[in-house]
Amino acid sequence: MSSTPARTIEAFDAVDLIHAKRDKGELSTPQIDWLIDAYTRGYVGDEQMAAMTMAIFLNGMSRREIRDMTMAMINSGERMSFDRLDKPTTDKHSTGGVGDKITLPLMPLVAVFGAAVPQLSGRGLGHTGGTLDKLESIPGWRANLSNDEMFQQLQDVGGVICAAGSGLAPADGKLYALRDITGTVEAIPLIASSIMSKKIAEGTSALVLDVKFGSGAFLKDIERSRELARTMVALGEDAGVATSALLTNMNVPLGLAIGNANEVRESLEVLAGGGPADVVELTVALAREMLNLAGIVDVDVEAALKDGRAMDKWNAVIRAQGGDPTAAMPVAKETHTVVADRDGVLVEQQALPFGIGAWRLGAGRARKQDPVQHAAGIDLHAKPGDTVRKGEPLFTLSADEPERFARALEAVEGAWRIGAPGDPILDGGPLIAERIGN
Repeated sequence: MSSTPARTIEAFDAVDLIHAKRDKGELSTPQIDWLIDAYTRGYVGDEQMAAMTMAIFLNGMSRREIRDMTMAMINSGERMSFDRLDKPTTDKHSTGGVGDKITLPLMPLVAVFGAAVPQLSGRGLGHTGGTLDKLESIPGWRANLSNDEMFQQLQDVGGVICAAGSGLAPADGKLYALRDITGTVEAIPLIASSIMSKKIAEGTSALVLDVKFGSGAFLKDIERSRELARTMVALGEDAGVATSALLTNMNVPLGLAIGNANEVRESLEVLAGGGPADVVELTVALAREMLNLAGIVDVDVEAALKDGRAMDKWNAVIRAQGGDPTAAMPVAKETHTVVADRDGVLVEQQALPFGIGAWRLGAGRARKQDPVQHAAGIDLHAKPGDTVRKGEPLFTLSADEPERFARALEAVEGAWRIGAPGDPILDGGPLIAERIGN
């Protein structure tokens, strides 16, 4: 006589939890723990979690619920520890933008001063570029490291930029993919728990958040960005991670390069003591924050950019991951330059359209599996406030296929404007608007 295996009795029912959040109720800690676990193992289906994420998008979550969600996602996988390192760990996360290559000069700069920087990074999707895509412009460089390789590189060199392993917060991987196709990406509780679950699971002792606002940002309104920053700082503090955030302006592209290989080249200019003023300003500000949270104070960050120490650290990190820092990077086969049609002052340069333009040139991807063209992108020759002359270049498009230029030009149509001297500059104000944290 055969016996039927006993069916596991689930602690809760997904529909009851959806009803509760739909009707603006709070989910208990055991309910949230069960929901994330059941979704990770496939008992709760995508259609049920899609309904839950929409209910959260519409009705929000309390601080306690967000904390519980974050911890449940951390507990869905492994949790790393750098306790064996003989140096403090400190990390940075950016919510993404146009021309945001700050991780590249920032990591070696901070590592110069004896901190370990475990920078687990991702790839781009849509108009926001991915740090790993940029670095893969360097011949031989590899993104995938084992935990042992990462630990050894942090001990020996002080910094690493690599892909996060699939074992870190796997619930977030499933949930993010679902949010991306259900119109719930912008839900602040879900953004905060997504970012912080990975960063806390990563094991860093200190974390600085670069939370963007403006045209090219994930959240365009500064009030929403401020809410996200405060939520994430609170999550970090609750988890025992020293955390702060800078609210930074993404109305205008950051720096002059938008793409992959060209952003690496611009980062090297910064590491050589030059580079665009806004990239240098934000790199230095974030480095100071990271070092302060790690307990490393009274150091001259700017000097390390000018005297070659940060560049030496960059070269060591790139070599440690198989890259050749002296190798030539890809150059596009075709270029198209847009010039000023009159004398005046560049008064407007919107970030989002230029990000979309670079994406259409091949610098980004529409689907995760799509390749990127490392040489594709846009190089800006002027920024808002600069005087321009008729016939002078404003920006140059680069691509391997010239047929991409037409759609890229459509994207940036109306995104820049030349005015007269004295006209207001539409750049959204200071680069760094506010600091949030203790």
